[in-house]
Amino acid sequence: MEAKAKIGVIGSGVVGETLANGFLKHGYEVMRGSREAAKLEDWKKKAGAKARIGTFEETARFGDIVVLAVKGTAAEKAVDGAGAQNLAGKLVIDATNPIMDVPPQNGVLSFFTDFRESLMEKLQKRAPAAKFVKAFSSVGNVSMVNPDFGGQKPSMFICGNDEAAKAETARILTTFGWEAEDMGAIEAARAIEPLCMLWCIPGLRNNQWTHAFKLLKR
Repeated sequence: MEAKAKIGVIGSGVVGETLANGFLKHGYEVMRGSREAAKLEDWKKKAGAKARIGTFEETARFGDIVVLAVKGTAAEKAVDGAGAQNLAGKLVIDATNPIMDVPPQNGVLSFFTDFRESLMEKLQKRAPAAKFVKAFSSVGNVSMVNPDFGGQKPSMFICGNDEAAKAETARILTTFGWEAEDMGAIEAARAIEPLCMLWCIPGLRNNQWTHAFKLLKR
């Protein structure tokens, strides 16, 4: 049986924990990275034998696949901390969104990007040899791993410049209970990232957080 890729998850928050646990659930070896690795010791003790912790740089070196799961305001510094050389040639699944640290207006978040450049495009410039793919950015952490929508698979919109990297991301999404919808090259992140705004409105207005998008076709 082919060995599974090792996964490096950069991010000590709830999204990083959710995705790390999801990969562990499906048999992957996982390292979670934080600026201060010691803060993840409790998670490591609970997560089992295939779980490790390290710095951003150590996690980027460890992972055959790297998941970026930090606040959008910290994403560029996290990529710098991981080291472009450690991400070169690797699939980097980008789950970040460019959310500003300001209160929402009537349930609508504010972004620090505009429609001329997405956050993922900014990150790609920081690590030009990495194979960035946008994914997991348009749903909350509660539904990221094998969500239950009454037998219906929700849609996860992805994009990126490397076809093989998108195909691998689609395989992971299938394992995690999703249908991957490939929206094309990296510029499509300009449209995918704002789906976070739309997804959050029912939660911020009505405390409803257990929904997902579905692309219907005929």
